[in-house]
Amino acid sequence: MMYSSRRKPVLYFKDDRRGESQRLQRHGEVHFLSRKCTVWKLFGLCMLFVLGSLLLVQLTCSGDMSQAVGYSHLPHQPCPVERPSSSADDPSWGPHKMALIVPFRERFEELLIFVPYIHTFLNKKKIRHKILIINQLDHFRFNRASLINVGFMESGNDTDYVAMHDVDLLPQNEDLDYGFPNEGPFHVASPELHPLYHYKTYVGGILLLTKKHYQMCNGMSNRFWGWGREDDEFFRRLKAADLKLFRPTGITTGTKTFRHIHDPAWRKRDQKRIAAQKQEQFKVDPEGGLTNVRYKVESRQEVIISGAPCTVINTFLECDVSLTPWCQSS
Repeated sequence: MMYSSRRKPVLYFKDDRRGESQRLQRHGEVHFLSRKCTVWKLFGLCMLFVLGSLLLVQLTCSGDMSQAVGYSHLPHQPCPVERPSSSADDPSWGPHKMALIVPFRERFEELLIFVPYIHTFLNKKKIRHKILIINQLDHFRFNRASLINVGFMESGNDTDYVAMHDVDLLPQNEDLDYGFPNEGPFHVASPELHPLYHYKTYVGGILLLTKKHYQMCNGMSNRFWGWGREDDEFFRRLKAADLKLFRPTGITTGTKTFRHIHDPAWRKRDQKRIAAQKQEQFKVDPEGGLTNVRYKVESRQEVIISGAPCTVINTFLECDVSLTPWCQSS
């Protein structure tokens, strides 16, 4: 019989009697061994139960459980855990830290892909970062610019530059620069590299700015409810603040530089133009931005998605319908 290397039972019997004592001894051995086998069986069953429970918890937290049971199209609920110490504490990573701001609403399938991907990508490049998912909870139309303003306001004092980053855009070329944009705003997803948008004044997708430069622009306009045009207005703000815009050089992968994971057939964009919005969308907003963004943070959640940490900031935006009645869908 095999025993654990840590616990090997030792059997003690007296041998000063003969005959009957030997018979009782043999009977006792059989009884003891039978009882011992039962104990070991129970121990083995308990160990299997414990290991199975641990595996269940791990699968649930990592999101693999939904795939295993055939519900991969449904988002799992990430398990809030304490963040482990990161190799980014190494001084070789440099002094700067990025707040990667993701304006978000109901695109969980894309989020589950994006967070672990971009976390791994930035770690390979030794970019200190924290990922902020600004989740719009209210019933107004989606407002990407206001959510980015919220992300800036809530990014804390431990970061010195921001990345305005779409959740559906994954960098495929490791030569792309996500470092500190000291000289001026750096448009990572430049028109010649973006898979969809190629006009010269485009500054959407992925844009890096120091916090000082973002404040010089007063952030982004809060007047853009629904999809589109907020980037074009922000391009004008960059020019008004006399900030020189930089873009990547030496990237030879062209429009394959990024992977665009948004499926328009599955989730259509809100491109409606309501009331006076069609005329207002081309105007410059000289006063709005960080100074008048109105919002309420409902909660902050530290979560792990497939090993990648991020902070979900659940946010209610406010809308003055007398100024922007198109914030409502009807």
